[in-house]
Amino acid sequence: MKRTRRDFLQGAAVIGAGTLAPGTLIAGGLAAEHARVIAEERRPLAVDRGEFRSVVTPDVPDLAFEMDGSVKVFHLVAEPVRQEIFPGKILNLWGYNGSAPGPTIQARQGERVRIIVDNHLPEPTSMHWHGFDIPFAMDGGPGLSQDAISPGGRYVYEFTLQQEGTLFYHSHMAMQEMMGMIGAFIMHPAEAYDPPAEKDFAIILQEYALLPNNPTPNSMSMEFNWLTLNGKSGPANTPLIVRLGDRVRLRFINLGMDHHPIHMHGHQFVITGTEGGRQPRATWGPNNTVLVGVAQSRNVEFVATNPGDWMIHCHMPHHMMNQMASMAGPMTRRAGMVAGAGMEEGMGMLRGGAATAAENGPSMGRGMGAGSAFEQPTTNGPLSAQTSPQASSQASPSQQAAAQPMGGMQMAQADVSKDANSVPGFPQDAFMESPAMAMDAMVEKPETHGLRPGWSGYMQGMMTLIRVLPPERYDEIESLREKRQKNGGAAMPGTSGTGEQR
Repeated sequence: MKRTRRDFLQGAAVIGAGTLAPGTLIAGGLAAEHARVIAEERRPLAVDRGEFRSVVTPDVPDLAFEMDGSVKVFHLVAEPVRQEIFPGKILNLWGYNGSAPGPTIQARQGERVRIIVDNHLPEPTSMHWHGFDIPFAMDGGPGLSQDAISPGGRYVYEFTLQQEGTLFYHSHMAMQEMMGMIGAFIMHPAEAYDPPAEKDFAIILQEYALLPNNPTPNSMSMEFNWLTLNGKSGPANTPLIVRLGDRVRLRFINLGMDHHPIHMHGHQFVITGTEGGRQPRATWGPNNTVLVGVAQSRNVEFVATNPGDWMIHCHMPHHMMNQMASMAGPMTRRAGMVAGAGMEEGMGMLRGGAATAAENGPSMGRGMGAGSAFEQPTTNGPLSAQTSPQASSQASPSQQAAAQPMGGMQMAQADVSKDANSVPGFPQDAFMESPAMAMDAMVEKPETHGLRPGWSGYMQGMMTLIRVLPPERYDEIESLREKRQKNGGAAMPGTSGTGEQR
């Protein structure tokens, strides 16, 4: 049903018998000033209404819209979300419209948009349009351009898109950002990019600090052990599928605490844009790693000429693993050597014992400040089966008990050499990524069809795949995708918000 501008405004915010204009907080505030700014900013739309090629955000839906005359109207709901980021790993996050990150908004340079934001959180929030050239009243800075949106409240933003590029929206309450509150906002150019891309993907980089058996992230932590691309940790991500010969654009967006050097196997690319828009062609140069800093976006483009199942991943070593924190075990499998502790210990501010004592060990200062970092003197590996007789005889009963393997962490004797425990530093990657940890069937989907058995054991953390396929294999996966859609396949499985799914 087509709705008029008046219908939307009346539905957006009403206090008593009074109707509030776009840019108005439902709880009151600067309604008259906001309405004046919007009226002055409104201008004719000088834009070609032709179709644009939509950006695909794997594992994240697009946000639907309705037209109110010449205005695109979107509706965002800030709400708690329960989301499965990895098989069996369900987190309590905050996001938008049932997912974290929130749904992708797509519009065209020159278009006018109205975004209705409802707050279903238990505390105030605000929405910032990151990098947008818009009037001050629409900026979303709480206490400056607007009052924060109270629980149960609503705010209506409206502005004309002056730019093009890969931008994003997010809560401007700092800790809410660390709970997942971000989404991509793609501004397609009024005139198509040259050269055009046959495949265009958006990828949002996020990170969470999770203690064992606690599904709620610690947003105050500065050490992260679960890294996600579009709300999924490898190998749960949906691979990117492209046809051999396609020109591909990848749009990386980062709103976390860490910078991420994103590396792609198999191809060279050029960096063509940032959150500020498309860069002049004279600045393009060959790369295969791009640093995506905090609060930045980076667009890269390449022609997919090299067939294969290629990794895309953050190249920070701890970001290529899941649950990488000090409580995962020490640097060696010998009893009494602790590999991690809290930040204070790492800086030399000990809370007990001597610096050289076994309970402090070679602390790296990379822990999450959890007591379990001190209570686990040996690795998760089976001490009795694979530790030297001398080390076993020296281990106390409590140390031997602590050495029992965690569920899913066992590996066959053939996976390591017989004298592995005589090598300082063992184990390193033997327990982090291995065929013994593969979960191919648990993450199976059309996009993983035909991958080598055991592939998932080596795809952990902030990692995904771009599969460059010859036409016949590409068409096979497209056929499987179509069948899934006909059977009602979910756009982002493993998500549920407290509000209505949109």
